Amino acid sequence: MALNLFEIREAIVMAFESIRANKMRAFLTVLGVMIGVSSVIGMVSIITGMNNSMAQQIKSLGSNAIYVTKYKPGIVIGHRSAAERNRKPITYEDAMAIKERCSAVAAVSPENHYWRPGGGNTAKYKGNEARRPDLVGVLPDYQIVNNMVMDQGRFITEMDHHFRRMVCVIGADIADALFPSLDPIGKEILVNNHRFTVIGVPEKREAFLGESQDDYILLPYGTFAKLHPWEKELWLACTAVSPEMMDVAIEQITEVMRRQRGLSYNDENDFHVATQQTLMDLYNQITGTIYIAMIVISSIGLMVGGVGVMNIMLVSVTERTREIGVRKAIGARRADIVGQFLIEAMVLSGSGGVIGILVGLGLAFLVKATTPLTAGISLLWIIICFSVSVGVGLIFGSYPAYRAARVDPIVSLRYE
Repeated sequence: MALNLFEIREAIVMAFESIRANKMRAFLTVLGVMIGVSSVIGMVSIITGMNNSMAQQIKSLGSNAIYVTKYKPGIVIGHRSAAERNRKPITYEDAMAIKERCSAVAAVSPENHYWRPGGGNTAKYKGNEARRPDLVGVLPDYQIVNNMVMDQGRFITEMDHHFRRMVCVIGADIADALFPSLDPIGKEILVNNHRFTVIGVPEKREAFLGESQDDYILLPYGTFAKLHPWEKELWLACTAVSPEMMDVAIEQITEVMRRQRGLSYNDENDFHVATQQTLMDLYNQITGTIYIAMIVISSIGLMVGGVGVMNIMLVSVTERTREIGVRKAIGARRADIVGQFLIEAMVLSGSGGVIGILVGLGLAFLVKATTPLTAGISLLWIIICFSVSVGVGLIFGSYPAYRAARVDPIVSLRYE
């Protein structure tokens, strides 16, 4: 027969009294459970914060963004095949073909990045300097595709691109470094020994994983191509006319790219068309691997904690042999004894789980406060960790409870 609510409550009270009477022993017993649970909660909290930040970054690009890349995004183990390595790069001509022929595409943004060998790019204004900014050649559609809002000045225009004007748009970090107390608009800066006039500064964007999103200098694509004609391979981002037209836009882009590359009907694509969901799925694959490693590591701690619970409950059975005999002598059933010791084991491991949850959350938010990493609370994982910690007590407390129930009341009454 199962224990009634009154008996369960009494068993829980007795369990807490036993913990209070042996605080150090109880703490050492559940230390493994605490470590396992706190490591899970800490890592989950950090990963949850990173996931939220990543989702926010992707969402900021709009719900109808499409990316055309040379390779499929993902983790590559080993070397790429010869066919993959020999793929044609994504070019400016591909971008223009998509812009002209794809009616479901509202904007096309080819992005060509340059990194100066031997130390990276530099930007200077009088005595101030910004080191290692990202130098990118873009078209006016870059502003549309990236949902960019200007804080000061204007963005790059078709005229800037067509006439290859020596103008630039600088990120908020560059503006702060070069013009800490000045209006940057109209000022001339020196970028890798080339002079550019600043025409705009976009609004500051939220950092991602501690990495600033505002450390860049944007040039008109024509100007970039004039200064760096050897840089042919680029990153291509597009925007569909509407979220409802995403599938049509992807089909049109795929068809145009196949024609650009001269592929026959039975040839596989030698490029990849991705969406925001593709990027999010890739990120989830990476964090999924972290989850698996985390569960393996925490399982060791929980196993150690379970063995500790079993050990201390066996000691408790021995110490309380006379008490068990008295209870049986006055009518306690085997189920009552089993229930009492199981509840004590679950309370013991569950207490370790609660402390582990609090420690894990504290560590996660300490990391958030002292590092660029973010943190968030996952109620689901808190419930899972608490349930697992209680389950550890149930599983590892079963044998001691069974031993206690089998104690002979006659023998136990004579036990000293």
